[in-house]
Amino acid sequence: MTQPLVAILDDEAEIRRMLSDALEEAGFRTTAYGRATEFEAGLKRCQPDVCLVDLGLPDRDGLALVHRLALESGATIIIISGRAQVQDRVTGLELGADDYIIKPFDPAEVVARIRARLRKPRTEAPAQNVAAFAGMRAQFDRYVLIDAAGRETPFSHAEGEVLRLFLESPNRLISRAQMQQTLGGVAGESFDRAMDVRISRLRTKLGEDPKNPKLIKTIYGAGYIFLSDVSWS
Repeated sequence: MTQPLVAILDDEAEIRRMLSDALEEAGFRTTAYGRATEFEAGLKRCQPDVCLVDLGLPDRDGLALVHRLALESGATIIIISGRAQVQDRVTGLELGADDYIIKPFDPAEVVARIRARLRKPRTEAPAQNVAAFAGMRAQFDRYVLIDAAGRETPFSHAEGEVLRLFLESPNRLISRAQMQQTLGGVAGESFDRAMDVRISRLRTKLGEDPKNPKLIKTIYGAGYIFLSDVSWS
């Protein structure tokens, strides 16, 4: 079985070497880049399973790159950055990152975070990629929502993970613990923050009233319920 490929984008050579050594020792394959242009060229040759992206890049805005990856790539996206402010972390997650690790870090933590993100036990899920619900369709092969008028709204890979979880278990309570187990990730404040951000963005894209959402209902202290019948094709 081919081991997962991790693409590393960081302008510091020592960090690239440290991450590559730790990940390869843990059984991953790696490819490393010092500039965004090299990284983007590399993506045309091979599709990584995980992208580790530094925000302080010399030739591209790191957050803009993360957002593009979230919309166009199926890879797990983990930001590694020296920007430690809460707003930086929230912005990174809002733009589609799956996780955010602050420098300096222990390479073992990065390995653990990647393993957690890739370890996604699935419930029995429909093999189809199109779900119809509440007058809308979600196309997971294209990462778009289509409303009754045919208007398309893109969603990120990270948002799609959460949306698919809801659509696979409609009208049933989904607890935070179930979300963490199914979607992967390290339980705690960072995971909760990521889920809050993704659910908020999904509600916006579904046209929900933020004060009184009809589809994704919060059951305080328990979890969430997606209130709609769903058909797959």
